[in-house]
Amino acid sequence: MPRTHEDLRRLCLSLEGRGYKAYKSLQGVYAFPDFTLIIDHVQGDPFASPTRVRVQVPARVAAFPAELWEHPSRRVGAEHYLMEVFHQHIQPYRKPRGTGHSGQILMEPVGQAMIPRTAVRLGPHGVEARFVVGLPAAGRRILGRLAAQLLTQDLPQVVRASLFYQAVDPEAIARYAATAEDADFLRNRLEALGLVAFVADGSLLPRRSGVDDRPLETGIPFESPPSLRVEVHLPNAGVVTGMGIPQGVTLIVGGGFHGKSTLLRAIERGIYNHKPGDGRERVVAHPLTVKIRAEDGRSVVGVDISAFINNLPLGQETTWFTTENASGSTSQAANIMEALEMGARVLLIDEDTAATNFMIRDRRMQALIAKDKEPITPYIDRARQLFTERGVSTVLVLGGSGDYLDVADTVIAMEAYRPRDVTQQARDVAARFPTGRVQEAEGAVPLPARVPDPRSLHPGKGRKAVVVKAHGPHALQLGNRTVDLSAVAQLVETAQTRAIGLALVYAWERYMDGRRTLAEIWRLVERDLQTHGLEVLCRTPYPTGDLAAFRGLEWAAGLNRLRGIRMLKRG
Repeated sequence: MPRTHEDLRRLCLSLEGRGYKAYKSLQGVYAFPDFTLIIDHVQGDPFASPTRVRVQVPARVAAFPAELWEHPSRRVGAEHYLMEVFHQHIQPYRKPRGTGHSGQILMEPVGQAMIPRTAVRLGPHGVEARFVVGLPAAGRRILGRLAAQLLTQDLPQVVRASLFYQAVDPEAIARYAATAEDADFLRNRLEALGLVAFVADGSLLPRRSGVDDRPLETGIPFESPPSLRVEVHLPNAGVVTGMGIPQGVTLIVGGGFHGKSTLLRAIERGIYNHKPGDGRERVVAHPLTVKIRAEDGRSVVGVDISAFINNLPLGQETTWFTTENASGSTSQAANIMEALEMGARVLLIDEDTAATNFMIRDRRMQALIAKDKEPITPYIDRARQLFTERGVSTVLVLGGSGDYLDVADTVIAMEAYRPRDVTQQARDVAARFPTGRVQEAEGAVPLPARVPDPRSLHPGKGRKAVVVKAHGPHALQLGNRTVDLSAVAQLVETAQTRAIGLALVYAWERYMDGRRTLAEIWRLVERDLQTHGLEVLCRTPYPTGDLAAFRGLEWAAGLNRLRGIRMLKRG
């Protein structure tokens, strides 16, 4: 039988003044009157990673209605809400009360995106919360009385205020669930509607700053141009109208500071559902949408970039391109081909973060530098081919190159954050002012199929067989190497990056055999994640609360940027 909360209180009191390692005796299961506390792992000293704990509230006590968790989308929304409420109630316990992490109660941060996480799990069993606490100490001496208060008084108050249905706002949690369900429904309808993205009327797209993802309250509500307006019927919100971005090649044009990049960033984040009040609740994009940019200095291994770059001086191979220090153009070509390798269906490009010579070579430059002296086939000459041959759409922000009007299916002009459909005007302009440039693409766009060499991954460091650490959303430590993910724009939470690191190790241990391609390996990992959840990645005997869902596109991006990784040619 588990020990009781009274046993826990007495044990904490008995440890008063002892050395910190005596806290190890707390590990175990404790029954409270209305929930169970599980202390999975006790920190070794007050400065170490805090103690990992779980709280389980049984269904008969938690009493959350089945309509909140039976549908996967609704469950994710409800879990997001419960994380937010839990965070509100641990605010008084975020500051240390003693040495190091003493007295703290902390849960993995939660942002604007409602994505599957392991911090809170809601279902027929009830609700489980996973978080950490800092066991109190003065120096390295146990503060037993404070520990007893923390674990048997403070923590129960937080649990009863945030994990019981009777304690939360029923309308608010239902709204989160409904918002998530509607967004997933809408995203799943895009293909049938012939769209790659949808931006609902009334959406608020601008953010407060580059580091604050909350909505800019003074922003201008979005209003679709009539010619691109689409009407959809959602399960909860009913009839919703908004701008549909069709499949094919779409340009977003306009003057500087008029909202072109803001619209593209909203589409970029449309792969995620957003919480009520975010402003992007009904902005959705195809789930295999990926942002592409130039990435000077990144390593590239075994990527066929010949569709874009060929006949390099000195005979450097581009069907199996490898470099430790890619240029802007070679990195952008590699980023596109790696995305295609993982099944990308929509490419988002902003000219501000693209390599100019990769995007366009105008008629004058074609006349000055003959094609046989220019290794780059610009993107303008592949964009339509990617769609007609591979079904891959492009959404491109442009302000300075009108040559792209010749290959565009749809042209949207942003004026003071308001969109206009100028497709017909763009066609008229293209007809009146022909560029005279020569189409330079030759041959098909290959589909990469690379095989990672498992001998080159090595996630160990020193005596540790596996080291995985996330330093924010855009830096991943794997063994003794650090992966720079700063150009992987669609990672939004540290918990995702941590999960990607663990998934790379998981794949290395189980599925990297020197024969399977990167895409084949991912399909096996994805199958396990769908079957067993994110918990399958945990390398501990207990589940942790610090993981969040991610896509194969970002998983592969992590592996592709791991310096020292090697790729093998299939067959």
